[in-house]
Amino acid sequence: MREPDELTAFYLGQRELLFSLAYNLLGNVADSEDVLQDTWVSWVSARRDEVANPRAYLVRIAVNAALARLRRAARSRESYVGPWLPEPVLTEPDAAESALWGESVSLALMVVLETLTPLERAVFVLHEAFGYEHGEIAALLGRSPVAVRQLAHRARRHVRARRPRRPARPQVVRAATQRFLDAALGGDIDTLLEVLAPDVRLSTDGGGRRPAALRVIEGRAKVLRLISWSLPELPPLSVRPAQVNGAPGALLFAGDDLYAVLAVELDPDSDRVGAIYTMLNPDKLAGVARAAGPLRDGAAHAVRTPSPAPRVPAPAPRPEGSPAAG
Repeated sequence: MREPDELTAFYLGQRELLFSLAYNLLGNVADSEDVLQDTWVSWVSARRDEVANPRAYLVRIAVNAALARLRRAARSRESYVGPWLPEPVLTEPDAAESALWGESVSLALMVVLETLTPLERAVFVLHEAFGYEHGEIAALLGRSPVAVRQLAHRARRHVRARRPRRPARPQVVRAATQRFLDAALGGDIDTLLEVLAPDVRLSTDGGGRRPAALRVIEGRAKVLRLISWSLPELPPLSVRPAQVNGAPGALLFAGDDLYAVLAVELDPDSDRVGAIYTMLNPDKLAGVARAAGPLRDGAAHAVRTPSPAPRVPAPAPRPEGSPAAG
């Protein structure tokens, strides 16, 4: 593998995997694109006789570049205004069947991954989401297999303590999402009492750019109070169902402009809404807004209220015809 065209073709063949790995670790599209750029530069600069396994080389560079960014991001997020949620991405309707875009990147799981150490997160993602063996992960991270097994055990125990025992079926999540939004935006408190689990949690990420709760709201009564308080401040919104991070979600539009992205997680015992994740930060909505287009480009229904594939920055190559994330 010496010719430039061969190097480019091989890199492009691994690009989706590399982006998904980086995004799982970072929860940020722009940072994931930067990781791909770093990986591309290393790939074209490497001596070919030092690359015994091209795919493993690319994965190792991408994972370690993402880890370095994750450690820096952890420090900057300490000053973030309010809850920090991962940047949402739109995925294909059948993404739940994909090894790259299924449960591994659901917003709910990524919120839990934020509570792991960077190394625990890397080991969990590589092993649980992408099927790497502990020995392979040890080689990628420069750790011993014993250390990797210990990291995997801690991460798995931590995640299982915070995740439902069984994921709800997509059609159930889709119906619950629509019912919740209809009731919430319509001010239907009686239906909300039926839809929300008693211990429901609401996380809203405004990033200081839009009004949002400054902490996670826990408990049905408190969530209902926040919804009732917020409704008069909202513009008229229309809802478009969407596949968000491999699971059913919704895009909320104010006019033709994307106002929020919402995803829910159901309580495993009752199929009521147990967690609500609402992205309001315009900076984190920009990529979804470009991918979704204006409201008129997709089916939606109006609700009366009281008031991609991301690109690799140049000079990394792109597949022909692939959309830019901007």
